[in-house]
Amino acid sequence: MNFTDITEDDEKAPLIEQRADPYIYYHTDGYYYFTASVPEYDRIEIRRAWFLKGLKDAEPFVIWRKHSDGPMSWHIWAPELHYINNKWYIYFAAGRAEDPWWIRTYVLENDSPDPFSGEWVEKGELKSEWDSFMLDTTTFEHKGKHYAVWAQKRQERTENSALYIAEMENPCKLKLPQTLLSVPEFDWECRGFKVNEGASVLKRNGKIFITYSASATDASYCMGLLYADENADLLKAESWKKSDRPVFVTDSAKKIFGPGHNSFTCNRDRNQDYLVYHARPYAE
Repeated sequence: MNFTDITEDDEKAPLIEQRADPYIYYHTDGYYYFTASVPEYDRIEIRRAWFLKGLKDAEPFVIWRKHSDGPMSWHIWAPELHYINNKWYIYFAAGRAEDPWWIRTYVLENDSPDPFSGEWVEKGELKSEWDSFMLDTTTFEHKGKHYAVWAQKRQERTENSALYIAEMENPCKLKLPQTLLSVPEFDWECRGFKVNEGASVLKRNGKIFITYSASATDASYCMGLLYADENADLLKAESWKKSDRPVFVTDSAKKIFGPGHNSFTCNRDRNQDYLVYHARPYAE
């Protein structure tokens, strides 16, 4: 067996249990790094392994814990680990103990080559054009520029969250104004709640693809797709096309309920892509 690959049998079972919003990053040091929301929503942890399957038994390492009150003291959600300009960054969402649903995006930074050492420094809130519910920030590089994509409640507050994109002035600051990418408009995006969130970016075959999650986080949860030509102006809404159908939905026969909030990684040869997502084995 080639232990660098994920087999069909592996795809039928969870890679890692009791973790939501999974993010796997294959770094130039040859390790796969993993982070995700933990059930207690009280900390951020990372783990690493030489092979994807090794992440299952890799020891979690806690790099940060929530505050006792104020910002970053509740609902620690959906961390993502990125390596930008020779530094490590984690983008995550958090609320307040006094107001658990006051969710905003925050940034941690570590200038050590090894994210398991050095100091993780709080760099504050990643501020958008207006102050509102904001979460699930991801970043990507394209043609020498860095971009952020995130979910946020619109100023009109007509839905729970919509998707936005902006260029980044630096890893801790958005270059505004921001561009609206997608709002919940189809039935499959509005079941339970009107939600577009959990974006993930894949650059392939001359296109930029953005997957995202929609509807309530139960069996209705599913994944949609946006895409743009790689030579288009990514900050123009008209550059993006949206699928009118979901691309990944509940499959009760396979006991996959509410698949969503994915990330993309690859095999060690970088010639095969993997979509990593969370789901439940039950509908309720």
